[in-house]
Amino acid sequence: MKSALITGITGQDGAYLANFLLEKDYNVYGIYRRLSTPNFWRLQNLEVFDKINLIPADLIDGSSMVEAVKISEPDEIYHLAAQSFVGASFEQPIGTGEITGLGTARILEAIRQIDPEMKFYQASTSELYGNGHSSSLSENSPFQPSSPYSAAKLYGYWLTKIYREGYNFFACNGILFNHESPLRGLEFVTRKISNAVAKISFGMEKELNLGNMDAKRDWGYAPEYVKSMWLMLQQKEPDDYVIATNESHTIREFVEKAFDVAGLDWQDYVKVDRRFKRPIDVNYLQGDYSKSKQKLGWEPKIKFNKLVEIMVKEDLSRWEKWQNGQIFPWDAPNYSNEANILTRALKA
Repeated sequence: MKSALITGITGQDGAYLANFLLEKDYNVYGIYRRLSTPNFWRLQNLEVFDKINLIPADLIDGSSMVEAVKISEPDEIYHLAAQSFVGASFEQPIGTGEITGLGTARILEAIRQIDPEMKFYQASTSELYGNGHSSSLSENSPFQPSSPYSAAKLYGYWLTKIYREGYNFFACNGILFNHESPLRGLEFVTRKISNAVAKISFGMEKELNLGNMDAKRDWGYAPEYVKSMWLMLQQKEPDDYVIATNESHTIREFVEKAFDVAGLDWQDYVKVDRRFKRPIDVNYLQGDYSKSKQKLGWEPKIKFNKLVEIMVKEDLSRWEKWQNGQIFPWDAPNYSNEANILTRALKA
């Protein structure tokens, strides 16, 4: 039986990847940070929490990463953990560099010291490309980071290549374009939209405030994207791959479709708020997954309209279940605005 170690197992991709690997009969270990409020709701939602081996560790503590690798003795390491919210990276640029950038160095060093035969997956991002593009982006397109987050990710990307070439690591960069799901965090715009649509539908809120409505993104479905991570580590030779849908849509299109799913006119509820605009925003990202299709046999099945429908219907279901008094794993109580709504509703 193969073993895998996942950093960031409590996140969207980590939870879906854990579920995928368990179905492949892997022995799955996951690194998590100790928090005052445990963040295991995604693993519980997928009913895999009791099937994985959790190891407390922190990307800013190299010794804890070494210990995690020694305990798990993995055949494959999937490095997904990061400070992954672009907006927050402008507010916390040093912390983002420490976690997202140097965190990759610490885990690569742990591999080098313990067992260089371990296969390594680095979660890279389409944010590496930044601004200035108007066509589909491939593995050969130039990078131009436009945020502290993408700059930190660029460090991790190049370090992965350096260890691959310098130490003969089996190390791959997965350059994944935006991928969403009902397990996306509420700080991300797609889930912010789907969750707001649900609350508005039930009369809990009256409006949705957004920033740049014209930004275009290539949005895919996260459960399909984690399969590509595994496929990369099953190849004979390590390489880097773009994972995308070859389509791009504006945030305005996402909003329009989301409200349409709920039978509402988005123009009655959405307002643009300058507070949500970033110092630098990437206006266009669209991937070209040709190489992944050819070499990995991977291609997306769920495209934009179906993705939006899945997310909105799940948030509608969550708020309806909560109104009916059902108890289930979700993230709303962990956010101050949502918690206030829940509290007000209970008092009413």
